[in-house]
Amino acid sequence: MAESRIKHRSVEERIAKGKSCRKKTPVSSPTGWVPDPGRPDPVALLEEQNRTREQDLVPVRHGRMLASPFTFYRGAAKIMAADLKDTPRAGLITQLCGDAHLSNFGVFASPERNLLFDLNDFDETLPGPFEYDVKRMSASFTIAAQNNAFTRTETHDVTLTAVRAYREAMAEFAQMRTLDIWYAQLSEEQLLETINMAASTPKGKTLKKAEGLEQTARKNIAKARTRDSLQALSKLGELVDGKYRIVSQPPIVIPARELGGSLGMSADELEHVISEQLRSYRATLQDDRRHLLERFEVIDVARKVVGVGSVGTRAFIALLQGRDQEDPLFLQLKEATQSVLEDHLPKSKFKQPGERVVQGQRMMQAASDIFLGWTKGAQENRYLYWRQLRDMKGSAVVEGMKPLNMTIYAGICGWTLARAHARSGDPVAIAAYMGKSAKFDVSITDFSERYADQNEQDYRAFANAVRSGRLEAVEGL
Repeated sequence: MAESRIKHRSVEERIAKGKSCRKKTPVSSPTGWVPDPGRPDPVALLEEQNRTREQDLVPVRHGRMLASPFTFYRGAAKIMAADLKDTPRAGLITQLCGDAHLSNFGVFASPERNLLFDLNDFDETLPGPFEYDVKRMSASFTIAAQNNAFTRTETHDVTLTAVRAYREAMAEFAQMRTLDIWYAQLSEEQLLETINMAASTPKGKTLKKAEGLEQTARKNIAKARTRDSLQALSKLGELVDGKYRIVSQPPIVIPARELGGSLGMSADELEHVISEQLRSYRATLQDDRRHLLERFEVIDVARKVVGVGSVGTRAFIALLQGRDQEDPLFLQLKEATQSVLEDHLPKSKFKQPGERVVQGQRMMQAASDIFLGWTKGAQENRYLYWRQLRDMKGSAVVEGMKPLNMTIYAGICGWTLARAHARSGDPVAIAAYMGKSAKFDVSITDFSERYADQNEQDYRAFANAVRSGRLEAVEGL
């Protein structure tokens, strides 16, 4: 088959493209955003998502979203996707995370066992307008800052920092060589250095408000290093008759032996299906990693509830064993559905949603889990992607952040999102479009503040739906 021709534009042509996009869609266009008059009912959009979810877990999802406008926003990616479809776009396409809110960034281990800071959730990933991710990220900072009772000025500054960091980082990537962009990453050492520099005055004196910030970061990093399969076994496993199995913690963790016919199959059938799935999944790994995984055998399987927006989609954990009982490996199987962005953007080129998630993650992350793969589910129209359950993963405690801490975190997330976009998009054209002034930053911040107001209204409508009995919610789980 003939290889499709790829057009390579000069740097000058790429700059010209970015500037021409400014004429069509000014960088100030997000300013003054108002929702479309025909905007769909946000509660109805959530109900639509619920139809294909595990019905016994839907109330748990609602309960988690009910905690605050911030947790509601985390579970409302479908609602925002419907709003973004009506917003101006420059026409510059990147691989989108699709749900780039501030809690979907964190640390994890690279294959070389180094800790990296990066995006870490790609359930909604899809190629699309770069502004979508920027707006999703920036609005999340506005909503989180409001949730933490920041002043209006503090909230504005946090959001502005996130957008400015994205724009300035993209300008740096626009000047870099192609391979240097691909290899760029934020390591543990660089993360700590960034925090230390951001928490200091120009004279090098540490700000009083920032005292202990680096120490907190080091503590969180050290904690992340302990989060591996052995640690997971100590929390999720129990020794029965000399063999480990996953402990029952309903409704959050329910082993296969207790699921009964809730999935339309017996426990034995479910375990057989998982074993068959494991063989299919291994085929999606590169040869060396497939060989490594073949050294492990499946010991037990359980359904496990995860996240906020993902609650109700099918999610399982599998306990595997290598040389002996002290050599565990926990894998997570998550259901992959159509991206919420596919309702309004071109469909994914991957027919299998699990492959869409995996390939999008590999495109955006500086380094990805060696066990990242996908498979078709045993039942019709069910698809899964696989990864390690815990591999030194850690995330910031957003609800406890003070203004300075969140401002520093906003800068780190803005840089990280720009690096992810620069890998798949055109950093030269995007940087030329945004320009050197703060107009883009101010405009996106204005959008974020307006969208935070809309999110508050949607949250109240959601809470009213729970109170009226339209939606069922179980809180505290």
